[in-house]
Amino acid sequence: MSGHLWAFASLNGSSGANAHYRRRRARGDWHMQALRHLFNRMLGQLHHCLLTGTPFDEEVASPLRAGPLATRAVPDI
Repeated sequence: MSGHLWAFASLNGSSGANAHYRRRRARGDWHMQALRHLFNRMLGQLHHCLLTGTPFDEEVASPLRAGPLATRAVPDI
């Protein structure tokens, strides 16, 4: 349950998280499905940071690109 709250709270504070949530909703996910997917993505990012010893950087984790790269499929983490 707390994972959904973490994901929901990130929608206002993180433009990358919000964009990911909106993409999932546009694909047809329900609200809770999109939040669950966002939380799984966030856990994957946390796992990567812990394994590599690198600090989290939203620009690297969720780049907001313009142009044709923005329409590419986002890989599931």
